Amino acid sequence: MRAKPNVSIVVLAAGAATRMSSNSGHKLLAMFDGMPLVRRSALIAKASTALSVIVVVGHRQDDIREALTGLSLHVIPNPDYRVGISSSLSAGFAAAVAEGADGVLILLADMPGVSANNLDQLIDAFQVANGASIVCAVSQGNRGNPVILPRSLNDSVLRLRGDIGARDLIRTSGLQVIEVEMGTTDVDTAEAIVAAGGIPVEDC
Repeated sequence: MRAKPNVSIVVLAAGAATRMSSNSGHKLLAMFDGMPLVRRSALIAKASTALSVIVVVGHRQDDIREALTGLSLHVIPNPDYRVGISSSLSAGFAAAVAEGADGVLILLADMPGVSANNLDQLIDAFQVANGASIVCAVSQGNRGNPVILPRSLNDSVLRLRGDIGARDLIRTSGLQVIEVEMGTTDVDTAEAIVAAGGIPVEDC
C-alpha cells in the first residue's frame, strides 16, 4: 500500500510588517495566550500532523529566533526578505522539498485564528488527492492562506519574484484546486491584533 503523501509546514515570519504603526512594535511579537504570536503559530504548526515545521526569518530575526527558543523546528534565514514575500516563499519551499516533503503548507505567522485542526483539514484533503492537487483555505468565498502546494510546483515557486505570493501561481498552474472553508484572517494593524484577542508590544 502506497504511503500517504507527507506535508511540511513553512511558517513565513520574515516580513517587516509595514502596515503596523511605528510605535506598535512587531506584530509577530504581539502577545496571544501569554506568548509571542510567532511562537504560538509555530506551536500550532507543530501540533498538526505535518512531517516537519520550517520557519523563515528575516526582519528582526534575532527577536523572532528568541521567541522560538526551545522549539524543535528548522529556522532558516532569508537575507533577501526586503525583496518581498516571494523570496521567503521560495526559501521555505526549497528547504521543505529538500527534506522530502511531497507538499508544502504555507502558513503566515500572523494568523492567530488558525488552529492545528484547520491545518490537519488541509493536510487530509491533500492526502486524499494523492498529493497531486493544490489545497487552499477559503474565507467567505475568497481563496487565501494557508495553502498547500505540491512539490511538482517547485520550479515555478523558485521563479517567483517580488512582493507576491502564490495567488497567480495557483491560478495558472493547471492543477486541481481543492477549497477548504475555514474563515481565517491575518492581523496587520494594532487594532486588528486587539480585535483578535492579542496585546501589541511596543518597541523599547
